[in-house]
Amino acid sequence: MKTIKALFLLAIATTLGLFASAQSSSIDTTKIGNNAKVGRYIKIRGFNMYYETYGAGAPLLMIHGNGGSISNFMYQIPYFSKGYKVIVADSRAQGKSVDTRDSLSYEMMADDFNALLDTLHLDSCYVIGWSDGGIDGLLLAMRHPDKVKKLAVTGANLWPDTTAVDPIIYDWAMKYNASFEKLKQTPEIRNNSKVAHLLSYEPHITTGQLKKIQCPTLVIGGDHDVILTKHTLLIAESIPRSYLWIVPNSGHSTPIYYKDQFNEVVNNFFKSPFRKIEGFDRYN
Repeated sequence: MKTIKALFLLAIATTLGLFASAQSSSIDTTKIGNNAKVGRYIKIRGFNMYYETYGAGAPLLMIHGNGGSISNFMYQIPYFSKGYKVIVADSRAQGKSVDTRDSLSYEMMADDFNALLDTLHLDSCYVIGWSDGGIDGLLLAMRHPDKVKKLAVTGANLWPDTTAVDPIIYDWAMKYNASFEKLKQTPEIRNNSKVAHLLSYEPHITTGQLKKIQCPTLVIGGDHDVILTKHTLLIAESIPRSYLWIVPNSGHSTPIYYKDQFNEVVNNFFKSPFRKIEGFDRYN
């Protein structure tokens, strides 16, 4: 059983034809996330992390959301692999990265990605994080600042309450977590409960901690995201070198519904020097 959030993303992907091969790329998107030619396992920090690499160039790490997997970036991998070495992994206890231990936190996952980069002998990279992957990206930039050249996050939050998350979604997440207590505690149920726990009870990041992020950061949110716009704005305001992009008529799945625009804007952010706009420069 996957989390409802993962199934929701999967349903969207299927509806939009995500599993068809990308016409503009030689990558067979039907195999992304299960590609024997490029898929590898690396033993790091007590578990086997599954990852795939595509393309060549400057390294770019992509981090998926809660209960998701590599395949969530099927619209991004073909585009970015034309100019980057794309590294995309199943996070701990998700996808093919099995971890049977009881504990799971965003901090653990951020440290996992740092270890992955170390194992691949990469001293730094660009990072794209979606949803929980955005939280992991923020923590990676805070805990291992040397590893992140530039960071783009979409649909991330700092804490789990109704000042950050739409109240309807927050209420659903709390009930969803409670539902696991009524189920027979099989290994699969325990794992899914562990992953779902993050939705209701994590993370706990302060705006003061965000001020430690020194890399240029693009903070993205849909204007109808499950993460409230005012919270996305708060994240951007708290990071010293940040841009803010609120996407109109978009929810939590901007990388799917607005894939072309998302890819182009993020790529331009990575390629262009960061510009701090102050004083009379604001007129420009």
